Amino acid sequence: MAVTVQECLELQLLEVEMLLSMFPKKGEISLDEDAVPSVQRYLRNADGALPPRLEYSIAIDVGEAKVKVDLQVLLPHMYPHVAPQLFARSNALHRQQQLQLNTRLASHISSLDSGELRVYEAVQWVKENSLPYLENSKISSESASKEVVVKETLHRMWIYSHHIYRQELRKKIFDCAKKLNLTGFCLTGKPGVICVEGLRENCEEFWHTIRYPNWKHISCKHVENVETEGSVDNLRLFRAFEDLQLQAHGDYGLRNDYHMDLGQFLEFLKQHQSGHIFQILFGVEGKLSDK
Repeated sequence: MAVTVQECLELQLLEVEMLLSMFPKKGEISLDEDAVPSVQRYLRNADGALPPRLEYSIAIDVGEAKVKVDLQVLLPHMYPHVAPQLFARSNALHRQQQLQLNTRLASHISSLDSGELRVYEAVQWVKENSLPYLENSKISSESASKEVVVKETLHRMWIYSHHIYRQELRKKIFDCAKKLNLTGFCLTGKPGVICVEGLRENCEEFWHTIRYPNWKHISCKHVENVETEGSVDNLRLFRAFEDLQLQAHGDYGLRNDYHMDLGQFLEFLKQHQSGHIFQILFGVEGKLSDK
């Protein structure tokens, strides 16, 4: 007999309840306060729209030094009968070691039976298998510190979307940028534009996170890399991650389907030494109107 979405969501709630009992301390599990209630409301009235997918992260202590590894979890509605989306990250891991760790984690999870609750199994696997990757990162760091000159690269991504409206999406963008120590801005409306700058691995993780699972009308139009022998913070064009609010042309009812004032946007870009980006984003050369 075919498995229903309701049955899958009930199993997901049971697993979350079990994990919360295993990780009771504040900050061990980060879960949006409305995530579980929205699933519960749907289960009481399954005729409505499907709830947002359950998304949370678990802080796992690894080794005697209790190094933090965060396991980020996103559950499709039909999990556990389809695979969960899992990603392990740690400030103590270099990009290569983090990639290797996640490749092995994905391989392990795919070997488990469909229908089996796999998040707890992933937690145990990360706890038991992350130490070699952390130690390799430490050795790499110590070797790099012996070099006379250490170069860092600032990565800057310019992202274009047909529009950005939804509060839920905007919250995800700002939360992710803050978590990854990225500066830049988000221009809400039509068109939508995002700029993020920081360490390359953090920018790439931001790009992966905001696109998943189904943001279709979005593309990375341009990437800039600037190398320095000092701190990348000295190369940032933005001091924080800004909520860019510009004047809008028109208001088309409840959907707030308005076009942003691109003249104001060009002026903003020029103030941040980025006027050349306008043509890359929109395909036309920007010109400021005479005032």
